[in-house]
Amino acid sequence: MFAPTHPPAAATSLTPTMAETSITSLGYSFVLVPVAINVVILLILAMKINRWIMTRDYPSPLPVKKKKTDQQHAVTVPSHQVGFSEQDIDLALADNDVFIDMTHAELSHILTQVEKYAFKRLKGQLLCADIMIKQIVTAEYGTEVEEAWEIMRCNKLKAMPVIDKARRVIGIITWNDFFKFIDLSIYESFQDKFRRFIRRTADITAKKPESVGFIMTSSVITVTDTTHIVDLITLMSNQGHRQIPVVNSEQRLVGMVYQSNLIAALYNEELAHKM
Repeated sequence: MFAPTHPPAAATSLTPTMAETSITSLGYSFVLVPVAINVVILLILAMKINRWIMTRDYPSPLPVKKKKTDQQHAVTVPSHQVGFSEQDIDLALADNDVFIDMTHAELSHILTQVEKYAFKRLKGQLLCADIMIKQIVTAEYGTEVEEAWEIMRCNKLKAMPVIDKARRVIGIITWNDFFKFIDLSIYESFQDKFRRFIRRTADITAKKPESVGFIMTSSVITVTDTTHIVDLITLMSNQGHRQIPVVNSEQRLVGMVYQSNLIAALYNEELAHKM
């Protein structure tokens, strides 16, 4: 089976043969002028068109191998993920013996979009607003650490959104945010260290964080109330988010969606289609 030939490359290779002495007399300088110069010009034009007009990276960067981190910071990636991997794409292309002029990232994006549209067609327009919890407990930047812990403990929360006066999400606080400031290397009971950490300092100055704003996680993922639940699947299954704040068009907090809400919605939707 013959491999496909790039038309300009084929024309360039045939030119010295067909042009006879007008080209062959140039010798190896033909490689430099005009071939090399034309290649450089075409490459520059391709980069400008792709980056400035089509707003995408060109040429696409090579994948960077992630360095191994310490065991305590390593994230365990499940062997069975939603969607497909680059290896799946390579195997599919090899089976069909075709060449596609696009990167793995571009092809993966297209296939992912196809999956999403198929899911929406089969499951209907089920939005985050339909499954989210509307009555939620929140904290503010200045909420004291001890008060925030008591709120989460009494309401049996693993995470709590942090909002400003306009109810816009500025962060999220989890159990890990409380524990990460406690030094466990010194021989002392964890309970004593934790009580000392969350307890408000009586003095004017303190050597530890006193409010939620200093211990919260500022980089928080949010979704809008009009987001289809298919977008939650990747966030929760592959990226490991257990709860995600839901905001409206004005970026104000209107609810929270948990993994259990998504599972229940998918299960109920499946039952509805079987009945």
